[in-house]
Amino acid sequence: MNEHLASLEKTLKRNPIHAFDPHILSQLHLDATGIAGRTDKIAKTRTPKKEYQAAWLKAAVTMIDLTTLEGADTPGRLQRIIRKAIRPIPNDAEVQVAAVCVYGNLVSQAKKLLDGSPIKVAAVSTSFPHGQTPLQLKVEETKTLVNLGADEIDMVVSRNALLSGDYYRVYEEIAEIREACGETHLKVILETGELGSLSEVWIASEIAMQAGADFIKTSTGKIPSAATPQVGLVMLHAIDSFHKRTGYQIGLKPAGGLRLAKQSLFWLAMVKETVGDEWLTSQLFRIGASSLLDDIVRQLHHFETGQYESYDYVPKG
Repeated sequence: MNEHLASLEKTLKRNPIHAFDPHILSQLHLDATGIAGRTDKIAKTRTPKKEYQAAWLKAAVTMIDLTTLEGADTPGRLQRIIRKAIRPIPNDAEVQVAAVCVYGNLVSQAKKLLDGSPIKVAAVSTSFPHGQTPLQLKVEETKTLVNLGADEIDMVVSRNALLSGDYYRVYEEIAEIREACGETHLKVILETGELGSLSEVWIASEIAMQAGADFIKTSTGKIPSAATPQVGLVMLHAIDSFHKRTGYQIGLKPAGGLRLAKQSLFWLAMVKETVGDEWLTSQLFRIGASSLLDDIVRQLHHFETGQYESYDYVPKG
């Protein structure tokens, strides 16, 4: 009897007929003009005043996934990135980033270099950045990365299935990867710049959360249009709706095009205004970035000294 119940639970978890409610999508009505107006208002009136910005920027650093996803990544470059992750602000030993995000072949070395550190190792999976390989290969890649010690998996959603309306396949694929992750946290990359509309962003967010995502992430960072304010607000409202219906708190990770300190202040303000202070933690909010940290460090130095240093001041990645 217990075996039958366990099998039924697994079926209900994996089957979108039960886990994904199309009725939610039928009630979806997004006002693009209103969304744009709301993000403009947050940018103009809700970002922190100057006297509080240094504290907010330090908080933002603790929520960064410091990312190196280039074909030229080498063990030497990884060592420099990890030194930067451990001591991102030269004159502050207390602040560290949340995670280092790498390709799978660097996971083992990253784990060794971060041994004893609370910084997580995130690995991109599922044939990042395009995801155009058979599901079984994606599952095996994910299992391999988990076995190598990845603390978090960043997978890419099947945009071709999503855009063709094959929501069943989108859900099933994410659910398969969720199962392959085991206890390892799963971030689902929607690649919002390819989805075509804010409605599709909401749909993709809902499917990913129903299928077991711990985080939903805007982009791979490999296309020009990625973490826009409007996309972020839609994803936050989807997260808020899901939380109110189910009680589950899902994290958000904007990534792609975030390079300036003032952008991080805006995103923190939008999270605070939309889902509340509870989300202002690395457990529920991350920023995927490579160069953003450099500008934050320069801004913090300016707050302390009144002068802007060149980028030679910041630790090299």
